[in-house]
Amino acid sequence: MRIRVLLLLGAIVPLLVYAGQGSAATELNDYPTVARADYVFACMKTNGDTRPALEKCSCSIDVIASLLPYARYVDAETVLSLAQVPGVFGSMFRNSEQAKSAANDLRRAQAEAEVRCF
Repeated sequence: MRIRVLLLLGAIVPLLVYAGQGSAATELNDYPTVARADYVFACMKTNGDTRPALEKCSCSIDVIASLLPYARYVDAETVLSLAQVPGVFGSMFRNSEQAKSAANDLRRAQAEAEVRCF
């Protein structure tokens, strides 16, 4: 009887540990692969399309993802993109406090990534 209990515990404990790691990993990795790849491709174009650039750029998006939830990253990317539109429409994204806050959050995360990875 004692051996059965030990065997059962030996089978269940690793499953519980694995299940717990999965949820923690999901929380830390809420960026879709395509968003990470898009960032890395753009970063590599800026930094030389080399193997060292690939390593630094992938490190950079990992740091950004650890500091900024994906929803906030999307907000900031959208704001920065739409702020480039000339005229009244673009000015809504250049002058709004919410837009400035989102863009500043991303810029701070990018600055930290620059320090850690480049």
